[in-house]
Amino acid sequence: MEFATLLVEIGTEELPPKALKGLSEAFASNLAQQLTDNTIKHGEVRAMATPRRLAVQVTEVASQQEDQVVEKRGPSVDVAFDADGNPTKAAQGWARSNGISVEQAERLSTDKGEWLLYRAEVKGQPLHAILPDFVAKALDQLPVPKPMRWGNSNVQFIRPVHTVTMLHGDELIAGEVLGVASNNKLLGHRFHCPQGTSIRHADEYEEVLEKAWVVADFAKRRANIQAGINEQAQTAKGRVQPDAELLDEVTALVEWPVVLSADFDAEFLNVPKEPLIVTMKDDQRYFPLEDNEGNLLPTFVFVTNIDSKDPQQIISGNQRVVRPRLADAQFFFETDKKTPLAERVDSLATILFQKQLGSIKDKSDRIALVAGKIAAQLGSNSDIAERAGFLCKADLTSQMVLEFPETQGVMGMHYARHDGEPDGVAEAIFEHYLPRFSGDQLPQTVPGCAVAIADKLDSLVGIFGIGQTPKGDRDPFALRRSAIGLLRIIVEKDLPLDLQELVALAKESFGNLLTNPDVENEVVEFLLGRFRPWYQEQGISVDVIQAVLARRPTAPVDFDRRVHAVAAFRQLPEADALAAANKRVANILAKVDSPIADKIDSGLLSAQEEIELVKALEEAELRSADALKASDYTGALKALAALQKPVDAFFDNVMVNADDDAVRENRQALLQRLRGLFLQIADISVLNQ
Repeated sequence: MEFATLLVEIGTEELPPKALKGLSEAFASNLAQQLTDNTIKHGEVRAMATPRRLAVQVTEVASQQEDQVVEKRGPSVDVAFDADGNPTKAAQGWARSNGISVEQAERLSTDKGEWLLYRAEVKGQPLHAILPDFVAKALDQLPVPKPMRWGNSNVQFIRPVHTVTMLHGDELIAGEVLGVASNNKLLGHRFHCPQGTSIRHADEYEEVLEKAWVVADFAKRRANIQAGINEQAQTAKGRVQPDAELLDEVTALVEWPVVLSADFDAEFLNVPKEPLIVTMKDDQRYFPLEDNEGNLLPTFVFVTNIDSKDPQQIISGNQRVVRPRLADAQFFFETDKKTPLAERVDSLATILFQKQLGSIKDKSDRIALVAGKIAAQLGSNSDIAERAGFLCKADLTSQMVLEFPETQGVMGMHYARHDGEPDGVAEAIFEHYLPRFSGDQLPQTVPGCAVAIADKLDSLVGIFGIGQTPKGDRDPFALRRSAIGLLRIIVEKDLPLDLQELVALAKESFGNLLTNPDVENEVVEFLLGRFRPWYQEQGISVDVIQAVLARRPTAPVDFDRRVHAVAAFRQLPEADALAAANKRVANILAKVDSPIADKIDSGLLSAQEEIELVKALEEAELRSADALKASDYTGALKALAALQKPVDAFFDNVMVNADDDAVRENRQALLQRLRGLFLQIADISVLNQ
């Protein structure tokens, strides 16, 4: 058996840039899995990709499969033969399916009886005979949402395929993939090497393509681009805000990256930087430059796929392209400023929020009402929050936001400042959309928090209130994202707010529009349920979250403190035993049909272990009481950890269900008091489930 590097390359027309990296990694993973599943020994797997190719290079790949011993168990001997010892139809059918006679079958003895057994040694097939099928399967498993056909073929793929290369060392593996025969021809750079090139050995892949003006390795190309961006930024005395998504997209658009920079007219800097950045990034794939204070500079960095002898020509071309886009943004800004935000509010009545819940104007009216009350509850200026809520959606009618939807909120902030609105109002208009995505910044002002919470509550309560709850992947109003955002604001900003009260407040703002009578409980349960994925992302185990959820604390800050306290308690050496004891206590109490006494009768305590437990319980109550008053749940649980030994001793030596009714009921009262002490924080009994 020989070992050599394996190369598989699929040459295509331009692949979707945003999908390229994922397709490349999936192709490499799928092909590696095919090799592993089919007992082809191999070494390191590398995914490579350019706009016009997907490639996988695998080191130390065996030239054939390993030999295998195949065993197939048949019917039991009792079933395989009748009373006279003749093979039954079941045995004959099984033997026939394996190409043998019943007499040729071996016997397998187990503790459950004897069985017929077919055993055969299967010779491993050579790689060249099976690789085309592996490649086809690996490609077929790619996440391709919309495959296409080309030419007269029925073959489908994400883009038309022009070349297929399968090399094992210097051996060209014959075969057909996606209707194209394997050969050693590779696509070169579309402009610098349109004639293409050829390859003789799989190890030479990157070297051969470099000579054809193609950097095959995605990561290397990306690093080259990043280095070029940094160099251009340093030369211009600016900096580029990190944007991994844009960097990946640009890397997927070029095969031979050349990084350049260009300037635009400084007059455009009178426009807020956000729409300028959006048009440069989204429309042109440019990297805007900022100074150290975050102010936009009249310079951008871009990546071209041509190593031109006259780069100034390319620079001038990009300057000509970007100017009208920046001019459009300037025109929108100057035009929008002529109409104050307050005068735009009435036109929101023409924009539908939801058929049963009214227009965006109706929504902003509700937001203003609720935001003012939340701000007052937080000790902030309710007038600022109400005004911000009233104006928060007004920029949706501006030309700038219609052209660049990503600027909603931020343009409202700029227009509010132009109109002379208080800074608190302008800031809250921007902040009410925060957080926009996982890990995004949160509102920094209390009015901003109030409007953001009110906006998210309005969507949650309104949509739940008409019975349109998110189901499966369907969440058209992004309620899950709204819920996580709302919880993040309250917890991370340490706001003393209660979900039950907030939901009731939002419900009241809808008047009689809502039709779901249980909307309050459903929304609160939905919000509490979003804690689970949020904490799981932080590495907190599910049973810890469930222990707190069992108590249903509806103040998010309080919920958060309990979760972290239980997570810390779970690490204590006493935790497992106390969790098991709590579960045992819960099971015992669940079987009690009659009411349990509130107090323990000390006169009925007879066993030394129950006397010691009562004493330890009283001491733990005293030690934990002060901690609980300060919401120091971690300290309280540490105090309760001292109960582990007396609880274990009690269960080891005392029978709860004593024959004497009074003694039994007194011990039940003791257990109820023990469980109640723990339940003040969480249901410890669900830990380790």
